[in-house]
Amino acid sequence: MAAETQAQGPTETTKGRAERRRIIGIVTSNKMQKTVVVLVTRRVKDPRFHKFTTKRVSYKAHDEKNEYKIGDRVEIVETRPLSKDKRWRVARLVERPQEV
Repeated sequence: MAAETQAQGPTETTKGRAERRRIIGIVTSNKMQKTVVVLVTRRVKDPRFHKFTTKRVSYKAHDEKNEYKIGDRVEIVETRPLSKDKRWRVARLVERPQEV
């Protein structure tokens, strides 16, 4: 009976698989084939001085159809390792900048 009453953790879905991380960032490079570089900016409060600093991280994400351009705001989602540096894929286009 103890095996029937196992509690699921807060990050697990109904299938038993953990929820994948989703991050929104801006495409900074699309020069590679099927790959875009996404810059993610976060504002973090310093624990000692209580000031906010900006942290930026670049992720390489998989873009199957080469459809995203520089400046697009996209949502990336965690996935299995696709290459040496690629562990993310582009899930959707959030916003495309206005062209002048």
